[in-house]
Amino acid sequence: MGSSPAPFSDIGRRARDLLIKDFNYDQKILLSIPSSSGLGITASGVKRDDVFVGDISTQHKSGNTTVDLKVDTYSNVSTKVTLNDVFSSTKVAFGFSIPDHKSGKLEVHYAHPHAVINSSIGLNPSPLLDVAAAIGTKDIAIGGTVGFDTATSSFTKYDAGISLNKPDFSAAVILTDKGQTLKASYVHTINPFNGNEVGVEMIHRFSTYENSFSIGSSHRIDPLTAVKAKFFDNGKVAMLCQREWRPKSFVTVSAEYDSKSTKASPKLGLALALKP
Repeated sequence: MGSSPAPFSDIGRRARDLLIKDFNYDQKILLSIPSSSGLGITASGVKRDDVFVGDISTQHKSGNTTVDLKVDTYSNVSTKVTLNDVFSSTKVAFGFSIPDHKSGKLEVHYAHPHAVINSSIGLNPSPLLDVAAAIGTKDIAIGGTVGFDTATSSFTKYDAGISLNKPDFSAAVILTDKGQTLKASYVHTINPFNGNEVGVEMIHRFSTYENSFSIGSSHRIDPLTAVKAKFFDNGKVAMLCQREWRPKSFVTVSAEYDSKSTKASPKLGLALALKP
């Protein structure tokens, strides 16, 4: 399925990775412990102001079955069971959370050489139905997503988008917020050997006639160190530096400054991702 289009959720992903991914203004830690037996454990925690929240998750793989289990600091337990290749190019997932008895959800994912369909439905008397589809190839794809509330017989969302992806650039246009917001993004790879990229995202809101944009870039100083910077039209500037201090373990420092605010202090964040 190497020629299959990416899922609809991946339209515009290269721009989001450049402008959003790894920017963090809290204190965050992630510990991942893989296992050759098919059982992996991941613990994560985030401190925002004086509040600390975290969770512990485990994943077990056996044949075509994957079981994910997560417990958070509020004693919520989430479980997801995924069955791969139930039918040709199809996988099915069932998930629920405790104590939320209305959280049950059934997901079906289908991949075709020229189409990808992801759907989910809540397992309760008044379920929410979501369907996302994309058609095309790995280079160009067009798709959309629809959310429907059976309790009110109304649409909760409907979005559409198109993307063009090449090794040296990626462009995407997405119509979201029930047709009220138009997002256009473009990312260009200047030098693939040092991870040097530049990108821009522009947003137009039809309801308020507001326009906004952000510009970002990334650069790899050496094989283990990468830096990013982004600028917003509202005067905010953000930067990050990420260092791989051991294989698959990263320390990331982020900062954001609002040049138009005389009272706001710069935001600082530290993230540690550890993998033994």
